[in-house]
Amino acid sequence: MTNTITALVPMRHSSERVPGKNYRMFGDAPLFHHIVNTLLDCPSIDQIIIDTDSPTIKEQCAEHFPTVLVIERPEELRAGEIPMNRIIEHDLTFTDSDTIVQTHSTNPLLGADAIEEAIRVFREEDCDSVFTVTRLQQRLWSADAKPVNHDPTELLRTQDLPPLFIENSCAFVFSRDLILSTGSRIGSNPRMVETDPTGSLDIDEEPDFVLAEAMWKVRVAQRRAEDQSTQENPS
Repeated sequence: MTNTITALVPMRHSSERVPGKNYRMFGDAPLFHHIVNTLLDCPSIDQIIIDTDSPTIKEQCAEHFPTVLVIERPEELRAGEIPMNRIIEHDLTFTDSDTIVQTHSTNPLLGADAIEEAIRVFREEDCDSVFTVTRLQQRLWSADAKPVNHDPTELLRTQDLPPLFIENSCAFVFSRDLILSTGSRIGSNPRMVETDPTGSLDIDEEPDFVLAEAMWKVRVAQRRAEDQSTQENPS
């Protein structure tokens, strides 16, 4: 084993709810290009592996991302109901890294800084795994109309409610030993890293794609305006 970090990005060719979403154009590039570029911007990551059954993704990686290792997903792991942990275990046979980062192509607004923070926490804190979360401070109710995180007789402001956190699947950091010994990417002593709700947006349905692309265009416009302002008013 080596003290390196490998990023795993599983991508299927087919998508049930948003057809062809992984390689569908998103802004100025196919969707999966965005997360690959983000990972390439992470100084802590030594290797990127894409696990796929998609000839389209394979062809585009060969052209645009020659340093990325693309591996063929076996037929027995291609069904949508296959647990992700089984796919990760398969992918580990292609790397000898001790530390693994797993993310998805469907988080195109996720920044390199969020991934680097998750890696930092894993390295520096006493934990066996790290996963990203989105903070939720709303009045929640169970299916049988029972309050979950609030007292209806005491209407606290939502910002004063005890926060709950949604596992947003943007990034997981764990050791190869953890998943091989337990079959899980989250151990018994994990840490959570909170990510910005905008960057955490996951594309699962068609409206998610439309919203994420609109937000991406706003970001691009803001950056261009900032660049122009810097050029016009250099310090």
